[in-house]
Amino acid sequence: MRRRLRAFAATLLALPLALAAAPSAHAADPTTMTSGFYADPDSSAKRWAAAHPGDGRAAAINASIANTPTARWFGSWSGAIGTATGAYTGAADRVDKLPLLVAYNIYNRDYCGGHSAGGAASPSAYSGWIAQFAGGIANRPAIVILEPDSLGDYGCMTQAQIDERENMLTGAVAQFSRQAPNTWVYMDAGNPRWADAATMARRLHEAGLRQAHGFSLNVSNYIGTAENTAYGNAVNRELSSRYGYTKPFVVDTSRNGNGSNGQWCNPAGRRIGTATQLGGGAEMLLWIKVPGESDGNCGVGSGTSAGQFLPEVAYKMIYGY
Repeated sequence: MRRRLRAFAATLLALPLALAAAPSAHAADPTTMTSGFYADPDSSAKRWAAAHPGDGRAAAINASIANTPTARWFGSWSGAIGTATGAYTGAADRVDKLPLLVAYNIYNRDYCGGHSAGGAASPSAYSGWIAQFAGGIANRPAIVILEPDSLGDYGCMTQAQIDERENMLTGAVAQFSRQAPNTWVYMDAGNPRWADAATMARRLHEAGLRQAHGFSLNVSNYIGTAENTAYGNAVNRELSSRYGYTKPFVVDTSRNGNGSNGQWCNPAGRRIGTATQLGGGAEMLLWIKVPGESDGNCGVGSGTSAGQFLPEVAYKMIYGY
């Protein structure tokens, strides 16, 4: 692993409230330990383009989506999770790139929404799974988005279930602190249209945000970057006034190039957004959801399952129609 000071250092110093933050539980900065972000060589978009070289859409999908650094999602489908995260971060480390990983296996996942229901079999099973996830990364530099939707998905949950979920997230953050010292963990904070800033600040704090590096916004959603940045800063104001600290945040820009039309599940007419980079009004703008992957059996993805790659949807997202 080669440590390099990034050309983005001046940009980071100039960022607003989002970076006027309490120190992370981790002292190391993985963005200075690598030479850019890692493009998943086995993403669903990359696999589809490689398998359909004669398709008229393949060249555009490969150039505009498959070669953009995007997160890899890990869950029950990943097999032995420590082996999987170790292999992925090891491959990125060998080429001096920073990998983006999503942990998506919490017990009662998507409990209220249902499109991506599943997850670990119990809270204790999740505890073991996330411990192995962190252990697989070990000392390698990495970015982890922790359990998308987990703090927004409260609408049908009892207080006991909420407490159980927040305890799982607190335990997860502790595992990364112990086992993955060069990983920045972002707890997911939903999006600006899910919960008001005061509510989300409270949920983040109660779930252990103080020990994480920061929080993530707009994962798998379509809301514009400016609206997300305003919301992230509002959450930080609430964190500051209520709890005495702020945290950096990142925004998923993979599908927000045309903003939102109010729909979250495979809406038509969306577009890819700003490619993964440091800065942009947040600490980082990241591609967390792969453009073209279905949100579930809905919208233009009718008849599909969550995570299924839809080449026609991907192709239209490149051009915004």
